[in-house]
Amino acid sequence: MRDLVTDIAVSRRVLVVDDSRAQRHLLAVQLARWGYAVTEAATGVDALALARVQDFDFVVSDWMMPGLTGPELCQAFRALPRDGYGYFILLTSKSGQEAIAAGLDGGADDFLTKPVAAVELRARLRAGDRILGMQAELLAKNHALRRIHDALEVDLSQARRLQQSLIRDRYRSYPAGAVSLMMRPSGHVGGDLVGMVELLPGRIGLYAVDVAGHGVAAALMTARLAGLLSEASGHRNIALEVALDGRRRIVPPDQVALRLNRLMAEEFGVEQYFTLVWAELDLSSGHVALVQAGHPHPLILRQGGRIEVVGSGGFPVGLLPDADWQPVDFVLNPGDRLLIPSDGLTECPGADGEFGLSGLSRLLRRTADLDGRAALAAIESALSAYAGAEFPDDLSAILFDRRA
Repeated sequence: MRDLVTDIAVSRRVLVVDDSRAQRHLLAVQLARWGYAVTEAATGVDALALARVQDFDFVVSDWMMPGLTGPELCQAFRALPRDGYGYFILLTSKSGQEAIAAGLDGGADDFLTKPVAAVELRARLRAGDRILGMQAELLAKNHALRRIHDALEVDLSQARRLQQSLIRDRYRSYPAGAVSLMMRPSGHVGGDLVGMVELLPGRIGLYAVDVAGHGVAAALMTARLAGLLSEASGHRNIALEVALDGRRRIVPPDQVALRLNRLMAEEFGVEQYFTLVWAELDLSSGHVALVQAGHPHPLILRQGGRIEVVGSGGFPVGLLPDADWQPVDFVLNPGDRLLIPSDGLTECPGADGEFGLSGLSRLLRRTADLDGRAALAAIESALSAYAGAEFPDDLSAILFDRRA
């Protein structure tokens, strides 16, 4: 009756290495009787050549051999590229601790003292079979995880393209000004969102959002918010009210933040929050009404080169159910430039610490002669050089140039 070892052994390949033909043949006969597929090699060099073209589950090698010793063969065997593990047993007449330590350093798994007792060899093979079985199971799980990972990579790449499509236009020109947008997630998908929306003729809304976190949940929240703030939502835009006669009325910026905060508390049902800048801009007069909810302060580059920091801070949306916000009003004159950055810009790390509003101010002045799209590209390039590595956070920004 076949025992468990024989059942396992039928799929195992063993390489027997010994310069003694008699010893080698004796081991090979015994292993074949137990069901192993046996290959013989007279030297370590021959054994290594065989191992390069065929995978062996076990190597049973003599210690002292001409040309390449057993420990040296073991080191070379371990260096070979292979998918599975090979269990290496050294045969030796040495029993000292130093010899055993040398064998272990070479990568050996087990030792047998010559002359080899059949019962002891069989016990060592059983132990090796258990280890090889666990290794094969682990390898199969790793392959399964790799397939799952690859599938997730495909899904996340699709999600990235879908999230980028939330920005219908990266640039829009009006007779009185031009809007340029930048959005670059730090991973496949991110929690940043920027956009523009035509509210009424001659009146536009600009919004910058940064949802806490960078993963799928944050990206899904940006998609939900895009549906509330973008032009595609039409009369359902949270910044507009439509009367019974069809006339539209623009909701004040502080009320936009309040409405979003109420939705987060009452309808969204998630423990998330986001920072926000919502700006309502009159293109003809240059008047801006803006609310800032935890987002970095916007910057104004005046035509003469002076930088102004605007905004009143405030709590992020969704953090406190009874929070309120104070809007700020200012006027952009012809030749002025407004930058609404995310914290990926202001908190970009470098050797000298965070980039900060001061660093952005210098960049605004340096890029003053570039159009909006080129200016944002130059800012991104400068931040990349400053960070010296991949950005740890999403990058997003809005840039508005007021024309005469």
